[in-house]
Amino acid sequence: MFGFGKDDTHSLTMNQPHPDSLLDTGVQGVISKPLDRVDGPKKVTGTATYAAEYAIENLAHGVLVSATTGHAKIKSIDADAVKAIPGVIDVITDYATFLRNPQQGGETGAPTQGVKQVDYFGEIIAIVVAESFEVARDAAKRLKVEYEPLDGTFDYEANRDKAEPAPDGLIKGHYDQGDFDQAFENAPVKIDVTYTTPSQNSAAMEPHASIAVWEDGALTLYGAYQMPTSDAQQLAKSLGVSSSKVRIIARYIGGGFGSKLGIAPESVAAAIAAKRLDRPVKAVMLRQQVFDATVRRSNTEQRMRLGAEAGGRIVALGQESLTSNLPGEAYFEPVGIGTHFLYAGENRRINHDIVPMNWLLSGSMRAPGEAVGMIGMECAMDELAEAIGMDPIALRKVNDPEQDPELKVPYSSRQLTRSLEEGAKHFGWDQRQAPGQRREGDWLIGMGVAAACRSNQLQQSAAKVELHPNGTATVSSAMTDIGTGSYTIMAQIAAEILGLPVERVTMALGDTNDPPAAGSGGSWGAASAGSAVYLAAERVREKLAKAMGVEADGLTLKDGMAIGDNRSVPIGELVGDKPLSAIGEIKPGAQEKQYSQAGYGAHFAEVGVNVVTGEVRVRRMLGVFAAGRVLNAKTARSQCLGGMTFGIGTALTEDLIHDPRTGKLVNHDLAEYHVPVNADVPQLEVHFLDERDIHANPIHAKGIGELGISGAAPAVVNAIYNATGVRVREMPVTLDKLLDHLPAL
Repeated sequence: MFGFGKDDTHSLTMNQPHPDSLLDTGVQGVISKPLDRVDGPKKVTGTATYAAEYAIENLAHGVLVSATTGHAKIKSIDADAVKAIPGVIDVITDYATFLRNPQQGGETGAPTQGVKQVDYFGEIIAIVVAESFEVARDAAKRLKVEYEPLDGTFDYEANRDKAEPAPDGLIKGHYDQGDFDQAFENAPVKIDVTYTTPSQNSAAMEPHASIAVWEDGALTLYGAYQMPTSDAQQLAKSLGVSSSKVRIIARYIGGGFGSKLGIAPESVAAAIAAKRLDRPVKAVMLRQQVFDATVRRSNTEQRMRLGAEAGGRIVALGQESLTSNLPGEAYFEPVGIGTHFLYAGENRRINHDIVPMNWLLSGSMRAPGEAVGMIGMECAMDELAEAIGMDPIALRKVNDPEQDPELKVPYSSRQLTRSLEEGAKHFGWDQRQAPGQRREGDWLIGMGVAAACRSNQLQQSAAKVELHPNGTATVSSAMTDIGTGSYTIMAQIAAEILGLPVERVTMALGDTNDPPAAGSGGSWGAASAGSAVYLAAERVREKLAKAMGVEADGLTLKDGMAIGDNRSVPIGELVGDKPLSAIGEIKPGAQEKQYSQAGYGAHFAEVGVNVVTGEVRVRRMLGVFAAGRVLNAKTARSQCLGGMTFGIGTALTEDLIHDPRTGKLVNHDLAEYHVPVNADVPQLEVHFLDERDIHANPIHAKGIGELGISGAAPAVVNAIYNATGVRVREMPVTLDKLLDHLPAL
């Protein structure tokens, strides 16, 4: 994956803290500033090219065909009948090669392939290729498939007792510490409740799309993928070719939220068709196919048991979860991932079991684990606070540990208590009343709070920086920008270190011909690829110092000028005839084991609940976050706004419904799957706490994209309880779950 190129490589493994950062001493003054996105003009003018928009000559159009049964063997496909339709080029039913389901992000092993047996409704079983999209779509609809039905597992409630222990994955499937049973039994105050969340879909704006072009035995795929480096390896293995023969280009991606971490069926189908036809083929998933055949977030059932002393100190902490996935799949939604390090409690049980279901693949969706697992944890904390007669913020502060309660190592940085205190002050938490006591006409008003946490990860990544004789720079990496601001923050990092205005830095991202990167996922993108840019720019800066005849720490770079030894020289004059270049490479090291690394924060929500209709309206919402250095105040705030909006959807509207007879998704489009719209979202307020994490990476930043959703939903749910006195434990909190319990008119 790495060892890219022959350029000078500056590699750093995070085995030691990195207290000194050039981003602290740079004088260009662009880092952390709320600069507009450098890619913004292209996006608003429609000149940013997305996967389905590349102008390729002699392009054929493919439309995928979905299975119309939940579990069966394919007996026959009548391809000849649709091949006779004018304009149809071919119908390809390559059972051995088609993806059974999408890959998880980062996996580089052989994908699960072969679809002679349908394992879930909507599974992709063929591709029809035609001279136009319209003809291909019509032929795909007419394609007749004969099935031999098999017994399937479609009804979750009827099969939940068949759950199997989850294997160790992102976290341990089963974890016990101390004597949980005894501690819970002896606790003076106990909570034993169950919260449920439904399946969810990432609902990214851009559908999955691929254009496959073969030339001289090598494949170039223009795709909508978050992690091109590992995706190219997945695609190569699925096609049985060397990874050196596969190039993925993903310059712009219209959202992913985890659904585009690994390759999906359209990429393999387009590649197979293009090779067979010896011409480029484009395959774009229909919106319904995106829902039916990519990935979902698993539904969860979370039994929460908290035992505490009268003063609030937790002595027993239990979160036991049921999730679901296709039979044979090892992935499970890591519901308790944040529970492991969020609160103190010496006796702990955090277990995960999987119910095998003939439903579409369960995979990573924005903040896997925390986004839904913190609903159970933070709502149970709210219930525990009420049982003790304690303020919910005070309860959380009492259980804010000094070190990781399981790993017994210090936190690299942790500002949970300060986030709660700052948020309470800004939000007006002291105005909160007892449940059901505040009323404005037909509306009951309530406030809720929840902690935010998201584990921090550093992934091996590389980037190249070139400084040109004209005083401009180019930054290139296989890193991607899925709408998160990668183009902008990496330009800011390079500009700050090289002393250049941002507009003199050109970014080239999303191409596997450039240095490999972990890509966008797990909130590691900015810190990982950003650190690689930092290291490459640092090496180029050292070369400039040498060219000027000064020590690196005696060189000042600002506004395109190099200043040192009482001289001021345009940077371009020091470059010479050829660009100065370097590759930076960051690797995780001992610091991630010696310190518990995570971002922290607090969510506050105020809701109104109509006593006549049961309608819930989020009136205002505030988040306070500490995630290391904020690289761009505007793009970071945007990420938190998106996460908080995600939380509103989780709490109030999003519910992916499976037909218990076939496993078919009933609401598989954006008309029926209800993501929050503008009317559902009030003005959201975001505050950042100043922080540097010297144990995380040389730029001292931590992931922020998923921190904003972690804890957002339970803040809304807790506010609903405070407004009404009605505790709803089944997500989403729709009006039918409230109406019968509201006070009489």
